Amino acid sequence: MAVFPDIVRDLTDAGRHTDIPEANKWFAKVLQYNVPTGKKYRGFALVYSYKKLVPPEQLTPENLRLAYIMGWCVEMLQAHFLVEDDIIDQSETRRGKPCWYKYNSLGLAAINDGLLLESGVYHLLRLYFRNMPYYLHTLDLFLQVTQKTILGQHLDIHSTDRNGRPKFDKFTMDRYNSIVKYKTAFYSCYLPVALAMQMAGFKDDEMYRQAKTILLEMGHFFQVQDDYLDCFGESEITGKLGSKDIEAGKCSWLAVVALQRVTPKQRALFEQCYGYKDPVKVAAVKDLYEQLGLPATYTTYEEESYNLISTQIQQISRGLPHQIFFKFLDTIYRREG
Repeated sequence: MAVFPDIVRDLTDAGRHTDIPEANKWFAKVLQYNVPTGKKYRGFALVYSYKKLVPPEQLTPENLRLAYIMGWCVEMLQAHFLVEDDIIDQSETRRGKPCWYKYNSLGLAAINDGLLLESGVYHLLRLYFRNMPYYLHTLDLFLQVTQKTILGQHLDIHSTDRNGRPKFDKFTMDRYNSIVKYKTAFYSCYLPVALAMQMAGFKDDEMYRQAKTILLEMGHFFQVQDDYLDCFGESEITGKLGSKDIEAGKCSWLAVVALQRVTPKQRALFEQCYGYKDPVKVAAVKDLYEQLGLPATYTTYEEESYNLISTQIQQISRGLPHQIFFKFLDTIYRREG
């Protein structure tokens, strides 16, 4: 957190756009409301990875400060995605408070604020890293991962029709896996570690390939957990009210597995209730999930995924510290929010 006030100043009142103070003041508010209030998992993952990847003599205050700034760049990209995602999904709360587009009834004007957050990432990269040997590689990583996330968002959005009704014929495990891989896993799990590897001077393509394989699997694990907690987690811990996925008609892990198991009668009930904000219908879907034994299925999935990823970590052969991956795995294993 120590460098975040400096980042806000760099993006707003450090001699930038002095002729439009109103816009600078607003940008500062956008940053303060949306960026530092989450768990900061991605930023911490980058800094932790960097500390484990470089020799102790390279952990100078200057290098650590750059790692912290790069971590905030990832958190700002995350905030950009969330601001836009909440508008698309018409969500009510994020991190225990109203979504940004709900703030003072901003509505669709908040789209521009999401773009402000994204633009801030590239300003910080240029400001702090343009003379670094890894600058172009980090730019490329951010641009590639952003495109992949947008493609994943497309798959997610188009799992419902123009009226917001779920396209149940698209609720397959293959489509779900693609949504998770592109919309979540690349930017949440692979990006922070790959950026740390670039900053640490790693150039071996095979090392990046091995890291990507494990981190995308971990991203899938993370998203399935998120889907489960959206329905069965405690709102005081998750910061979300109700079940966003049921109400929005999302192609979630629970919905896909449920449709693999339902009888024709249960499917009819599911289609009548899924994708509505009516509390009675939401409760009916949750009850159906219970009848189908999905909580127990999730528990089995969680254990099997943990064991699979642990085995993959132990098979890393190119010198990447296993400790990095086990640390992240233990962080998300059996999490409650």
